[in-house]
Amino acid sequence: MNDNNQNKQNPQGGLQIELPQDKSAGVYSNLAMIAHSPTEFIVDFASMLAGMPKAVVRSRIILAPEHAKRLLAALQENIMKYEKEFGKIEIRNQQPRTIAPFGNPKGEA
Repeated sequence: MNDNNQNKQNPQGGLQIELPQDKSAGVYSNLAMIAHSPTEFIVDFASMLAGMPKAVVRSRIILAPEHAKRLLAALQENIMKYEKEFGKIEIRNQQPRTIAPFGNPKGEA
């Protein structure tokens, strides 16, 4: 085994995952932009720093729709575990989100 790599084994399926040392520190992101097509979801992770004129994309992840849904479920599960251990995550100044693209329609014709 290479000393520069960390190997992880999934106890359920025996899947081994290699984490190269140059990737192990990760990248900081405080902004994510998500787009989709019929066949894929594209998630751009960016960082927007004070004094900088624009956000910079640090990483782009492209997922099949099924994997995007699995990622959503895994994030939901981990957020529930986090909040159970550390308390509710509060999001300041967040506007309510709706499915409708232009706010809440009144259903009038």
